Amino acid sequence: MIPLRYEGDIYRPPSEAGSLILQATIGCSHNRCTFCGMYKKKKFRIRSLEEIEQEIKYVSRFMPRTRRVFLADGNALVIPSEKLLQILQALDGAFPNLERVSVYGNPQDLLEKTSEELVELKNHKLGIIYLGLETGSAAVLRDIKKDVTPEEIIKGAAKAKKAGVPLSITVLNGLAGLEGSENHARETARVLNQIDPEYLGLLSLIPVPGTTTYRHFKQGKLTSLNPWQLLEEIKMMVEGLELTECVFRANHASNYMPMKAILSRDRETLLKELNQVLIRKAPGSLKSEFLRGL
Repeated sequence: MIPLRYEGDIYRPPSEAGSLILQATIGCSHNRCTFCGMYKKKKFRIRSLEEIEQEIKYVSRFMPRTRRVFLADGNALVIPSEKLLQILQALDGAFPNLERVSVYGNPQDLLEKTSEELVELKNHKLGIIYLGLETGSAAVLRDIKKDVTPEEIIKGAAKAKKAGVPLSITVLNGLAGLEGSENHARETARVLNQIDPEYLGLLSLIPVPGTTTYRHFKQGKLTSLNPWQLLEEIKMMVEGLELTECVFRANHASNYMPMKAILSRDRETLLKELNQVLIRKAPGSLKSEFLRGL
């Protein structure tokens, strides 16, 4: 029996802070996004089922009351459905109180899965997929080498919706620079409306040294948004949103202004708050750069 082991830095969504983190894959299968430096030092691979099952058996001795599990690394949804199903079954058998298992997923991963496979995974407690949209702009998606179109993202997300697997979508504000800010906001709202996710989280870009996006800002190919311009971009996006019961959060460390809402209920209140902050531009009303450290 082997202990629980991790390779390299481990990243998880903020909402998985209390979850057991099980590293089912190493790195990210795509690992080409120009803004991301998280997995550059890792060579992607899917861990063996035997190794994963041994770790599950080991950790169940010490954490038998585990209710939630997050499968790392960058996009564990890439695991072939048959093997992913075996992992879910092993988790369910080891933890009697298990409520849900969650994963990061790339849009390509959803496109590769059939609706029937996603239903089967949901029936074995795949409870949420964290999907990085980043932007709804076709031009920006090309620039950041996401290697997927807005229409393909919508198509993949529709499979998850049809299967009943909740989606938590991430958008990266400031990604298009000042030059593409309005297009980024408007097109992202358009794509989000077609996806209609259960959860939406906003992050604000902090260029990572060593990445292509960082170099583009340093070289002047893109112009960074100041805090007020970032809030204007968020306001433009929210103005265009028409979602049903989406839980909206902008409480990541990178954001200058924490926000939360149920958009079907609170959208106008949120827009009013944004307008007031943008009109007043009061010193000290936004998070300092020091506190935005990731």
